[in-house]
Formats: sequence, C-alpha cells, structure tokens
Amino acid sequence: MAAQNSQGIQTLLEAEKEAAKIVQQSRQYRLQRLKDARSEASREIDEYRQAKEAEFKSFEASHAGVTSNAQAAVDKETSIKLQAITDAYEANKDAVVKKLLDRVLLIKPELHRNLTRASGTESQ
Repeated sequence: MAAQNSQGIQTLLEAEKEAAKIVQQSRQYRLQRLKDARSEASREIDEYRQAKEAEFKSFEASHAGVTSNAQAAVDKETSIKLQAITDAYEANKDAVVKKLLDRVLLIKPELHRNLTRASGTESQ
C-alpha cells in the first residue's frame, strides 16, 4: 500500500510538473502574442502616418500652385495700376506746374473781405 501511495504521489507530482509546464508555455505564448500585436500596431501606425503625410504633401502641393497663381495675378494688376498712375503723371505734370506758377505769380492785390467790412463799420 505504501508503494501504491508513493506511486500515486509520484503520478500527482508528474501531473503537477506537466501542468506547470503547460501554464509556462501558455504564458510565453501569450507574451509572444502581445509582442507581435505591439509590433503589428506600430507597423500599422507607421503606415497610416506615412499615408497621411503623403496626402498632406499632395494637398500642400496642389494649393501652393494656387498661391503662386494668385501672387502672379496681384503682381500683374499692380504693374498695370502703377503704369496708369505713371501715364497720368506724365500727361498732367506740365499743366499742374503751369497752374501752380500762375497762382503764385499772378497776384491781384485786394483787401480781404473781412478787412473791408471792419473798416466799413468803423467809419459809420
């Protein structure tokens, strides 16, 4: 009976060792799956980031052309307006100078209207 008990105990110890080995393998498998999941998630994040960066760069490139086109249009409009101002200056500068000189040089000496009223009321 003692031999049978020791053989039963031995069988239980072997079963316990086998169960511990299975639990250890299960833990290692679970840890490996977690590592694989992390690396897969990291890879997917990198792919997503690269896709979004490429999308942003294409968006930026497509809108950069619009900005340069708008700048070119503004520059053209500015040069046209500047040319119109220059033409108006060239066409009118002689007439303006003549008017200014006429006003300065052609003097008609007259008493100011307030002075004539003040002298007129004093004599009364």
